[in-house]
Amino acid sequence: MFGHQPIAKNMQYLHQVSSSFFLVLSGIHRIRFIVLLFFGTAIHISAGAQVLPVIPQTMPVIPQPVMVAAAEGTFTIHKGLPIVASVSDTSISSFLNEAIFSHTGYHLKIAKKIKGPAIRLSVDGRVQQKEGYELEVDRNGIAVRGHDAAGLFYGLQSLIQLFQLKEASRNISVQNGLIRDYPRFGYRGMHIDVGRHLFSVDFLKKFIDLLALYKLNTFHWHLTEDQGWRIEIKKYPRLQSVAAFRNGTIIGHKKETPHTFDGQRYGGYYTQEQIAEVVAYAGRRHINIIPEIEMPGHALAALSAYPELGCTGGPYQAAQFWGVFDDVFCAGNDQVYEFMEGVLDEVIRLFPYQYIHIGGDECPKLKWKSCPKCQKRIQENGLKDEHGLQGYFMRRIVAYLESKNRKAIGWDEVLEGGVSKETTIMNWRGEETGVAAAKEGYDVIMTPERFLYLDYYQSLHPEEPVAAASYTPLSKVYGYEPLSSQLNAAEAAHIKGVQAGLWSEYMDTPEQLEYMAFPRMLALSELAWSAKEQKNFTGFLARLRAQEPLLKRLNVNYFPYFDEVMGIVRQQKGNVVQLELSSTLPSASIRYTLDGKDPDKNSTLYDSAIVFGPTALVKARLFHDGQPLGRIFTQAYQAHLAVQKNIKLNDSAAGTAGIDPGLLLNGIMGTHRFNEGQWLGLRGRPLDVTIDLGAVHQVNRLGTNILNYHWQRMWAPSKLRFYVSADGVEFKEVYTQNTFPVNGINKVRATIPLSQVRYVRMFAEVIDKIPVGEYGEGAAPLLMVDEIYVN
Repeated sequence: MFGHQPIAKNMQYLHQVSSSFFLVLSGIHRIRFIVLLFFGTAIHISAGAQVLPVIPQTMPVIPQPVMVAAAEGTFTIHKGLPIVASVSDTSISSFLNEAIFSHTGYHLKIAKKIKGPAIRLSVDGRVQQKEGYELEVDRNGIAVRGHDAAGLFYGLQSLIQLFQLKEASRNISVQNGLIRDYPRFGYRGMHIDVGRHLFSVDFLKKFIDLLALYKLNTFHWHLTEDQGWRIEIKKYPRLQSVAAFRNGTIIGHKKETPHTFDGQRYGGYYTQEQIAEVVAYAGRRHINIIPEIEMPGHALAALSAYPELGCTGGPYQAAQFWGVFDDVFCAGNDQVYEFMEGVLDEVIRLFPYQYIHIGGDECPKLKWKSCPKCQKRIQENGLKDEHGLQGYFMRRIVAYLESKNRKAIGWDEVLEGGVSKETTIMNWRGEETGVAAAKEGYDVIMTPERFLYLDYYQSLHPEEPVAAASYTPLSKVYGYEPLSSQLNAAEAAHIKGVQAGLWSEYMDTPEQLEYMAFPRMLALSELAWSAKEQKNFTGFLARLRAQEPLLKRLNVNYFPYFDEVMGIVRQQKGNVVQLELSSTLPSASIRYTLDGKDPDKNSTLYDSAIVFGPTALVKARLFHDGQPLGRIFTQAYQAHLAVQKNIKLNDSAAGTAGIDPGLLLNGIMGTHRFNEGQWLGLRGRPLDVTIDLGAVHQVNRLGTNILNYHWQRMWAPSKLRFYVSADGVEFKEVYTQNTFPVNGINKVRATIPLSQVRYVRMFAEVIDKIPVGEYGEGAAPLLMVDEIYVN
């Protein structure tokens, strides 16, 4: 797809910067001004005799600077204004000049020395912090001073964010003021997976421009996967002709079975010339690129080209669907190490940054257990088991990189078999693995899936496009703290930065990738750059709203509903269930209906929690000045006899697992996306609960919901039983079900003889292990249950 065709020149997206910001910088010499040291905290400082009115607002710069000063007045960039650059690198002044040209249609004169008003660019030792800068604007001009070239570049990014175009004159105004700024972490990264879906060189350049605009400095380029090999390796031409392509792609979500495929051959790769072009482009924007070559797992595409590298010899095909696959590189075969070293030799020549990512995640050991070569390797090297064999594999690769003066990065599974302390760890499986690695002396890039995987849903709205799983809203990304309180100062020094991930299974277009990345990537930039004490989500949202014109000008297909109506269901005493609505948008009102109609400006104004009746369908929407905003929020509720009644987990072990059995009795039904927090999940053990209705009732209907998604390792019970009792001593079995045919939500609805019932017991038996041949075979299955109905 990309391997044999020239790619059009990049459209210089970064230079299309916004002219619509609400600016708040003000003059800084001999006046009183406000210094914003910590976001939301203003300290008045008198800097001279002259006193002018202050502007008590922050500048809408993202990420939040260390210090901001704001006062009255603006400086105008016009055609006769020169750029004075006291740096030998002419690219920095040219970069600014092109940004100005994109707004005004004219370039400024560039000079080395001149008197009078100007835009002055310099590297200045008085800016002490690495990558730090000062941006100063007053009636005498604009000064951008950087500690180093990167700092100067980041100062320009803040300046560009503050451009405001005067349409009539084609000049740019910039509010007077001062910013002093530097980053919290040295590593500030974003990841894109191109193995599942490819993205053009032009789009990657656009994305790199956006990384630079928000002061991220590392691009993690995930180049190989089960579904496709995306980097040209001249020593192994079949990686281009075979491994770069698959014979079709799954339609819909992987949890939906039976799987269907589009039957269309899909693939391509980046030539070495294209990779060099992207690397150079990023380098000019002070962005390092880390290539990832997956090993020993996620190798199906490579094995399809070179089947002798697998344990069975194939044949293999590049995967057409998403998941983890048992066929991996054979760790007992010396040809594999020769192959990997040959690949890495060419990768090293293409990527000048010192780090190479070697994967190491999600490597099943099943084929190694039955492979004579792998078992021989285990015996000869005195390894304990197949996990030790993976450690052997990774240590051998790490040593090879070290012999080439390079350093390895691996996902946290590389710790299981042991790697050298020179290996940097990315802790995707959770914060705990990152904390443990730092305590052991490893450098760590914090990348926890739960907070920083941007392929997860950012909204629970039913209109959201298909995503991987779970729920990671903007607030959750912004609220993440990379430095755990469990670490002392020496251990915390091993936390080198943070990174978010974009896994592309459900991002098949640039537009969809942007939709999932933005604005969550802006939250990432702030937690990577800004001090913990400065972070404030309300203030961040205010600056984000000011950034929206910029995102639109840059043609970024961002998620625009970050202020949408959100609802929380709360259970109160007396069998009362109520819905609390909220939005982060200031000065907006929420109006709602209970009759199924869409809300309008005359609908009921929300001012307190909505109490659910026997049945309810709440629809709510934001309004501002009488005009509707965003999408309609919907929440259904179904009352029944068991809502909010006492429920007991009969399995004491399950009771220590931190699960909330009250989810089974709140009148709210979970959805097929299972990410809204309504499903109760137990792994590898049955669910046995008893409900006390509080009094004897006549009952003839019982039910529950069971989620059955084998491709998510979610398995329905082997048998489900209901029992009823009037006294809690004598229970009678009234219903049994042992088949759950729906791939998704199985709605169990049982009609029983009318009975006098106070106690209802539900017992769901489970299989011990996922069967051989099924996804996740041998692992404990996950039982997912929601809402037990009694009527």
